[in-house]
Amino acid sequence: MRSFFVFLVVVLLVFGCTPGADEQQVISTQAETQFKQIPQIQQVKPEKPVKIKLRRNAKGDYTWEIRGDNVDKVIKADKQLRKLLKVE
Repeated sequence: MRSFFVFLVVVLLVFGCTPGADEQQVISTQAETQFKQIPQIQQVKPEKPVKIKLRRNAKGDYTWEIRGDNVDKVIKADKQLRKLLKVE
């Protein structure tokens, strides 16, 4: 009787430790779904905002300095300032 229990425990350990068909499929699908890292996405940096220094001289005229990385945004900010301050 004692040897039967020892044999049963050994059989359960052998079958319990070997990977079944389902586990092999899971392992193979995990190997297939490895995500590749795209270097372009890793190097994306947030854009700096457009900085505007607005000055008013003694005559009441306005001057400004516009700084930024994106030229389109700088030009757009310049057009908006000209429109709001009515400078030509």
